Amino acid sequence: MALGPYWNLRVDRYDRVFVITMQKAPENRINVRFAQEIIKALRDIEQELGSDSEGCVITKGNDEKFWCTGLELDEADTNPFANSDGFYPLLATLLDYPFPTMALLTGHTFGGACPFSLAHDYRIMNSKRGFFSMPPVNLGLHFPGIGALPRLKLRPQIARKMLLEAHKWTGKQALEDGIVDDVAEPEKMLELALKKAKEVQGRAKMGVYSTLRSELWGEAQEKLRAISYVHGKIVSAPAKAKI
Repeated sequence: MALGPYWNLRVDRYDRVFVITMQKAPENRINVRFAQEIIKALRDIEQELGSDSEGCVITKGNDEKFWCTGLELDEADTNPFANSDGFYPLLATLLDYPFPTMALLTGHTFGGACPFSLAHDYRIMNSKRGFFSMPPVNLGLHFPGIGALPRLKLRPQIARKMLLEAHKWTGKQALEDGIVDDVAEPEKMLELALKKAKEVQGRAKMGVYSTLRSELWGEAQEKLRAISYVHGKIVSAPAKAKI
């Protein structure tokens, strides 16, 4: 069974597990429309599963080269509220989602894709191909709360390497440093993710999953909520460099 259709997304169902495949060529870069489309898919899945029920959501790339390479930075040149209407609400939605979420990092995960992946509960990375790197320090890019997820979810030394050094990790290195929960060969990634999803899908059944998540990562959630859908002021300046 599939939900949709969606713009540059496909949603497939495996019993109580839904897989969102990002299909925005060439690198699944996030703009307002794409972020809102992912949010729409998440809300449709939430409605399909119902409240206080088992379920899990996996997001994956469309191929083995890219999961997501961050934001369409040029959009901010003509729309200063692009991230306030798209990217930040997407992260806030994931952090408040009532079901477990998993990022299946099929390939390169760059820039804004790093906090996007960290907003998920679990991460599985391609063991053969793709790097994980968050380079705002190289781009002159900042938004309030940009360091919250790395700081809350990772060891201090790893968060420093991510935010202040723009370190580039392979899948094996990301596993060693605790950024991802597992790695798998490309052809086995979805199988592993579905197995893990079935193990954790029952955690949502008692209706407190998102509340308990907030006990762990609530600071990041509040920071992102505070800059979502804000038009009365500019909450983040355009990057000084582009990739």
